[in-house]
Amino acid sequence: MPLTEREKVAHLLRRFGLGASESEVAFYSQSGYEGAVDALLNWEQIPELVEISADALRNDKGQLNPRGCVAWFGANIMTTRRPLLAKMTVFWHNHFATSLDKVTNANFMVQHVETLKTHATGNFRTLLEAISKDPAMLWWLDNRENIKGRANENFAREVMELFTLGIGNYSERDIQEAARAFTGWQYKAVGKNSERRGFAEYVFRPNLHDDSEKTIFGKTDRFSGEQVLSLLCDNPRTAQFLTEKLWVWFVSPTPDAAAIKKYAKVLYDANYEIKPWLRAVMLGPEFQNDRTPHTLVKNPLEFCISTARALGIGEVAAAKFSEVGENPDGKRRQAGLLGGVTTVMKNQGMELLYPPDVAGWKIGTNWITTATMLERVAWAPKLFSTANRIKDVSRNPVYDLLSEDPTPQGIATKLCSLFDARVPGDKFDRLTQAATKLSGGKLTERNALNVAVGVTRLIFGMPEYQVG
Repeated sequence: MPLTEREKVAHLLRRFGLGASESEVAFYSQSGYEGAVDALLNWEQIPELVEISADALRNDKGQLNPRGCVAWFGANIMTTRRPLLAKMTVFWHNHFATSLDKVTNANFMVQHVETLKTHATGNFRTLLEAISKDPAMLWWLDNRENIKGRANENFAREVMELFTLGIGNYSERDIQEAARAFTGWQYKAVGKNSERRGFAEYVFRPNLHDDSEKTIFGKTDRFSGEQVLSLLCDNPRTAQFLTEKLWVWFVSPTPDAAAIKKYAKVLYDANYEIKPWLRAVMLGPEFQNDRTPHTLVKNPLEFCISTARALGIGEVAAAKFSEVGENPDGKRRQAGLLGGVTTVMKNQGMELLYPPDVAGWKIGTNWITTATMLERVAWAPKLFSTANRIKDVSRNPVYDLLSEDPTPQGIATKLCSLFDARVPGDKFDRLTQAATKLSGGKLTERNALNVAVGVTRLIFGMPEYQVG
């Protein structure tokens, strides 16, 4: 059966946004599905309520530790009104997987995320060059150690294998020659008097660069690193490789060869502009059909952030963050509370800024293990507790949320709607039974929180809830 307009908008927001909460579905549905696509893509036209600076998580000495950096990243995702931008930034973070485990300078990783975000829906050619010259990337893949006469092949190998062509589409000679082209790419500290003190910037050292002829992909020239990146993008295989990765992240765990070929051509013909690719896929029949929804396993970010935003935590926290003004303790407290969600994500197998290796996280069913499922269920009480602390209330005001229809069926219906849960009839009966037992047959202000937590735990543990 074809999807309704509302179902299509909800599907769009699950995949290309940060969840299909009641409020976001209502907002994006105002102009129909195509209007929702336009609103997501034209995110620049939607002002943010707040943009949290990493400075908010610095200590009294102005230092930012790695955990503060992770919390800053998570806090901005939680509060954003530009969900596509956030989702694409996380996709590129996984694609160009760079970790604080090795890049121990948190300021560098702030710059790294800023670079990803700046180009997240722009042009891949521009993004590839910007991230290749990013100080964190130069550190992460050892290109800062790549100098004339002592070429380090690490970055040259990964830029081909993981960022552009994919394994098997280049030779060892191509890597060796390309490594010489990337010699002399360094970074230097920003001046002490700069507002960006503690950060770094790319610098090219001609004396460390191998300017001799190189033969790469059968072509011989005095190739520079920039020219090598251009050669990689000129190869249509890069468009196919990117489309395959984007497809399994946003569309389907089982890429169709014909669809990949079709949309890789869209990307290549657009000279790697990302928005035309996104629009084509969002409006394409492969994405809009009734077989595509609820086939991708939610990653921990999608699981935690979407449910927190559904409960209104992001909007409330953004407003409170704005209210504290320049008070550093107030900013630090609010950002820290928001960033606490990243600890829960870590327990579920996805710690932002700590991908497991250069290939990023293994996605799909890899997210589901006995341990991570226990953590997903355990998120229910933590979620409502986080809402308590963010909203500064002694107990979560869920009574008002559930009191419109305080019957067990009404409670179950409301929580399923709130958290965008598809629940089969027999399992819905389990929810109503739990609501009956936890409430003693009557919802009150005193028992509302326990009822909400108990029913939500059951929802979060259902197999149907693990996919979106």
